[in-house]
Amino acid sequence: MVIIADPIGDMLIRVKNAYMAERKETLVPLSKEKEAVAKVLVETEIIEKYEVVGEGIHKELQLKLRTDRKTMLEVKRISKPGRRIYVRADKYPKVKGGKGTLLVSTSKGIMDSKRAQKLKIGGELLAQLF
Repeated sequence: MVIIADPIGDMLIRVKNAYMAERKETLVPLSKEKEAVAKVLVETEIIEKYEVVGEGIHKELQLKLRTDRKTMLEVKRISKPGRRIYVRADKYPKVKGGKGTLLVSTSKGIMDSKRAQKLKIGGELLAQLF
């Protein structure tokens, strides 16, 4: 049995590696937190769609990747299990001049920083995607 210390980081790296290998889909072990991240990835058009596959305790997220992406996906994990980074609603940093996506864990769930700014809530900075 493998214990993953950083499940969100593992998920994002699996997506990045799948893009680098030019795959059409990848599988990630299921959790509610990962499903929330997958929902944000679909909303920000980083992946095409996701669905839950499998039965019982062996459920996984099947992530369908976009085939029309011209640029490589870059991932930078900000908060890590040993060091958490929090930010106020009016202090969100821009990612690549506003072209990237910043994943944020808030009291209202996981979302991108643009939506969190509209709702005027701060949170934990999870990762930058560009």
